[in-house]
Amino acid sequence: MKVMVIVKATKASEAGEMPSQQLLTDMGKYNETLQKAGIMLDGAGLHPTSKGKRVRFAGQNRAVIDGPFAETKELIAGYWLWEVKSTDEAVEWLKRCPNPHAEICDVEIRPLFTAEDFA
Repeated sequence: MKVMVIVKATKASEAGEMPSQQLLTDMGKYNETLQKAGIMLDGAGLHPTSKGKRVRFAGQNRAVIDGPFAETKELIAGYWLWEVKSTDEAVEWLKRCPNPHAEICDVEIRPLFTAEDFA
């Protein structure tokens, strides 16, 4: 099964603060381990929402909203796409991850829909 592992933003990531060199090194090693195990399909960090845009859909209308966006706890700072046997396996891999931020943060695991889900 494929899962998206979503790293939630923090005030620091939304302020554009870059991770420490140590965290970049540790995360690089972790990503290499995921790749060697055939787990990691893709992954990246995201720029703060101050560099982003949203498009709001309301019926036939579209409105463009410039960042930054409020509610840091609802924003995404980065992601991985993993191929795992189960969400339990994803949890076990995620427990090995270095803390993505220098503070308390949440990382969410969400299964992707497959064609079979719509059959």
